[in-house]
Amino acid sequence: MSKLLVRPAGSAGKVHDITPRSAGWGYVGFGLYRLKAGETAMEETGDTEVILVLVEGKAEIASENKKFGELGERMDVFERLPPHAVYIPNGSRWTATATTDCTLAVCTAPGKGGHEAQVIGPAGISLAERGKGANTRYIHAIAMEERDVADSLLVTEVYTPQGNWSSYPPHRHDEDNYPEMTYLEETYYHRLNPAKGFGFQRIFTEDGELDESIAVSNHDVVLVPRGHHPCGAPYGYEMYYLNVMAGPRRAWRFKNHPDHDWIFQRDSGNG
Repeated sequence: MSKLLVRPAGSAGKVHDITPRSAGWGYVGFGLYRLKAGETAMEETGDTEVILVLVEGKAEIASENKKFGELGERMDVFERLPPHAVYIPNGSRWTATATTDCTLAVCTAPGKGGHEAQVIGPAGISLAERGKGANTRYIHAIAMEERDVADSLLVTEVYTPQGNWSSYPPHRHDEDNYPEMTYLEETYYHRLNPAKGFGFQRIFTEDGELDESIAVSNHDVVLVPRGHHPCGAPYGYEMYYLNVMAGPRRAWRFKNHPDHDWIFQRDSGNG
């Protein structure tokens, strides 16, 4: 099995616990809790900031000194409703008590103390269409660059219809060369509809040093340390993924693969 593929550790409790150390990089962490109603998760943030995303279900969420009450609306991630999300700064703690069965994503990156604990979704998040034809997908920009809601984290959700591609044309963001490109590590948390389905993700560099094609199942996480990283959803299975990105600069600047950039140029009307 690829070292870039992380399978869930069971189906209950904390099923993902990816840290910069375990991933072999410097910025991004990703955790995932699958809680039954009445169960509680709690963590200290330490030197990291956190964005909690209620992937599905409801929970009462609180930070060290703020109670946000019951949050959550969509009971199935494929309802495509904007997610409820909460920002928690470094040097704090958070708790989440499930009021229904719920799936809670814990997105982490270095915190700088620049933001207070606050609810950052669903207000301010809407479903946007991107791409054309079989490259069409639908985006919830939870905490991308245009929203000043975090110190380091960039977080987004993507829905890819059956038979379509996303994170496509292939692109990379693995050089700290702003404004042409930013270095961003990235995780993909995948879901499939129906859940028994599968999808594909390829991670590859232009020199061929890294080239892996990975079949992903429901609740798998793929690590993208460098290179291009397109995804494909087979006919019959809709794909969802939650992206977490972070690096030395909170900006998303990427370059398309030179062999495939013509697709972007054609579809954007520039070619």
